[in-house]
Amino acid sequence: MIGSGSEVPFGLEGVLGIVYVAIGQRERYVEWCRAQLARGRDTHTLTRTWLVLALSHAGAGEEARAAKGLIEAAEATHNPWALAYALRAYGYAFRDADPVRALEALRRGLVIAQDSGNRLVESQLATALSQLEAEHDDPLAALDDITLAIRHFDDSGNVGLIRSPLATLAVFLDRLGRLEPAATIAGFAFDPHTASVVPQLTTAITHLRDVLDDQTYESLARKGEAMTTAAMVSYAYDEIDQARTELNTVSK
Repeated sequence: MIGSGSEVPFGLEGVLGIVYVAIGQRERYVEWCRAQLARGRDTHTLTRTWLVLALSHAGAGEEARAAKGLIEAAEATHNPWALAYALRAYGYAFRDADPVRALEALRRGLVIAQDSGNRLVESQLATALSQLEAEHDDPLAALDDITLAIRHFDDSGNVGLIRSPLATLAVFLDRLGRLEPAATIAGFAFDPHTASVVPQLTTAITHLRDVLDDQTYESLARKGEAMTTAAMVSYAYDEIDQARTELNTVSK
């Protein structure tokens, strides 16, 4: 048990607080990370990184951005996982306040994760990166990164985290005007965790309810919710192909 004499190396115990995001208790994630930092076991900046993410999830973006020296400290570990994850947290914290800085951090982190073969962090970075790319006029790159994240999470059988890139796809399709597939995918993807890590999803759902009407949205969302993960992945790939074709046609 943590704190009873059995130590977890490298500050890894910070990640356990992510369960609070999954159940919609974001402030407790912040409290957990602070408590673990106070124990002085964060040798690889991992708990500091999770604290920045926790603050961002909890809506304390200004405090998250005030965390000085995180990237430099992660670089000093010479551990590519620690650095890529710190860059993810940094990009997440700055995504609204300074999108250009956030994009730079996330792209750097993605390269490091890919070069070091860390598919989990690669997928998480690709998901975060695709959200910013979609918002800042690089929709084809966004689709590529969404596809990458879905593929890795599907290959690994991660039925929890796969909802994040699917939520991002739902937001993307809503903006593109592909309302029915957006609602269908949103029905599958929505849960307390995705509502936190993809806050644009809640806005998209509100918009879909307005333009489709509540009854139509609920019908489509229930259809998505009832799909198996395999069926939803196949459906998502088809929608990505159609969206890519539409975007390529418009750009010509």
